[in-house]
Amino acid sequence: MDTEQHGPRRRVTARLRELRFDAGTLCLDLVATVGRRPEAPVERMGDAERLEAWCRGVGVSLEPGYDPQDVLRSLHALRAAAHDIASGAVDGHRPRQRSVDLVNSLAETELPSPRLEFTADGGWVAKGSRRLSEEALLSLVARDLIDLVTDDARRSRLTACASETCRMLCLDSGGGRPRKWCSMRRCGNQAKAAGRRLRESTP
Repeated sequence: MDTEQHGPRRRVTARLRELRFDAGTLCLDLVATVGRRPEAPVERMGDAERLEAWCRGVGVSLEPGYDPQDVLRSLHALRAAAHDIASGAVDGHRPRQRSVDLVNSLAETELPSPRLEFTADGGWVAKGSRRLSEEALLSLVARDLIDLVTDDARRSRLTACASETCRMLCLDSGGGRPRKWCSMRRCGNQAKAAGRRLRESTP
């Protein structure tokens, strides 16, 4: 797991432990299951309940009978590799070869073919409702990461939150003002409040 502690311990609030689904793409939503990189990493997906919540949040379902701990170990390893590779696309560092090898290996698993299916009321079965094996889920995330960093247009929109205690990787929408914060309701508002307090305290 990629949550080694650095620096002084900070209070971990319930909000800080909340899962995030606003990074802009599947692989970055996985990376966002660790908060406060790199200063004091906070695990957001450390048990079976959080794994299920994350799967629901990104719109995937796992086949019955999976071992949550096995899936968590695999996702945590992929998460570390994805962060290494995606952050390298932001700051220019060369990712570790083992990160690249892991992603390439996981992406080799073929994904289930898409199907059109009716629901009982005559609508269509949602695309994300099909159940995936652990291997298929890992492949889905790995392929999304490969698409992100090899597509010039998408990679150019990859950014990191400007908050030094957050640094969440996210995908800019590409329209309007460039994305500076992971969320205006979170780091954006905190930065505004800190700036206001500084101005008020300055003679």
